[in-house]
Amino acid sequence: MSNPSSNPPHQALAPLKLSTQLAYGAGTVGVSMTGNILVFFVLFFFTDVAGLPPDKSALILMVGKVMDAISDPVVGWLSDHTTSRWGRRFPWMIFGVVPFALCFVAMWGIPTTNTQWLLIYYITLALIFNTAYTIIFLPYVALTPELTSDYNERTQLNSFRFTFAIGSSILALALAQGVFRVVPVVSQRYLVLAVITAAIALGSMYWCVRGTWQRVQFMEQYRQQHQQRHQPRLSLVQQLQIVFNNRPFLLVMGIYLCSWLGAQLTAVVMQYFVVSWLGLSDFVFTQFALVVQGTALLMLFVWSRLSRRWGKRTVYALGMGFWIVAQAGLFFLQPGQEKWLFLLGFMAGLGVSTAYLIPWSMLPDVIELDELRTGQRREGVFYAFMVMLQKLGIAFGIYIVGKALDWAGYIERVPGSPPAVQPDSALWVIRLVIGPLGTVLLIGGLILAYFYPITQGFHAEIRRKLQAGDRLSSPAK
Repeated sequence: MSNPSSNPPHQALAPLKLSTQLAYGAGTVGVSMTGNILVFFVLFFFTDVAGLPPDKSALILMVGKVMDAISDPVVGWLSDHTTSRWGRRFPWMIFGVVPFALCFVAMWGIPTTNTQWLLIYYITLALIFNTAYTIIFLPYVALTPELTSDYNERTQLNSFRFTFAIGSSILALALAQGVFRVVPVVSQRYLVLAVITAAIALGSMYWCVRGTWQRVQFMEQYRQQHQQRHQPRLSLVQQLQIVFNNRPFLLVMGIYLCSWLGAQLTAVVMQYFVVSWLGLSDFVFTQFALVVQGTALLMLFVWSRLSRRWGKRTVYALGMGFWIVAQAGLFFLQPGQEKWLFLLGFMAGLGVSTAYLIPWSMLPDVIELDELRTGQRREGVFYAFMVMLQKLGIAFGIYIVGKALDWAGYIERVPGSPPAVQPDSALWVIRLVIGPLGTVLLIGGLILAYFYPITQGFHAEIRRKLQAGDRLSSPAK
């Protein structure tokens, strides 16, 4: 990697190179592939392959997510204050990806048939894996405002990121289909899939570091030379107070939480819905997931282009409209209605892409509003708390679903046996999570987006004042 000091700082203001955008997008491949495999398969793996009861399976996921959430503000704060020859973010990404990959592989082993020991094994791995996930993911997403300060270029950059994210999801599902067909032993299928995914995660993260390194160094030099400000180090408590006094940030966080809590809960119970309620195969489930993710991928750059013309809030509302209709429609599906399932999957994909794109492209604008108010850049803290509260919400939601399935009498599969016939009470819980609960959450995100205040014109004014060295006299409400 070249020495950034040998390059003139004005180059930092040049448009982002395609190679830089591709490298940034590649950084999400590992976390997206592992995340989607976990969302779509892990609860089903625990109950129907490892043979754990649904409440204990949900407990594993909740403990892991809580640890993930707790570590978010700590890692965010530490990465903001990291000083090294590799910069603030890159050391975390370089050294954190190895334990991340190893723990992901170990997660799909079944070392014993004893339920108590299995529970301890998976909880321990969940704690380590989710901490490693935070260590690489938070510094990675915090690179967005460090790569560019342009309003529309950030949306474009996030388009690349989520193109890779959704493409990785499709790749993970396609790999799963291939591995499941080739590997005859059910318990070994997930382990083989995990090994392949872990190798891809390692390679993609190092591509990201190598491809974005120089641009980040240029931007840091430019800020130091053109936006010199006194930046006293605040305590973590003081930074939290500033974060939660930022109303636009709270709105963006709420939009993201509602969207992804709805999406994650749907993904977690979708395999149960397809197999136990619709009476279709696991293969149909992966095809449905591919339709959703494929549609979302195709629509990403369409929504990105439309957001330049109509604004981020309008595009989000349009996408959510399609998704809400699809989410509500799932509740009314009857056993065997495969064609309607795929139609609703296509409609959901139209909205899923806006949930990927819009909240994350709003967040850098919120961070610059905070910089205008305080004179400090705290990307790590803002990204940390956005992700932390989202994870806590998902952890709580998944645990409640697991407890509800257990209360409703869901019958876990004995390893090596065919799927059990589920009681009506369990089927009702599955359908209620898929339909009404998911729909209400999406509507909540739509309402919050209506009140989001940072338009393209407002952001241009923020950038003008930052360039001029101005400060707001009072926080924006």
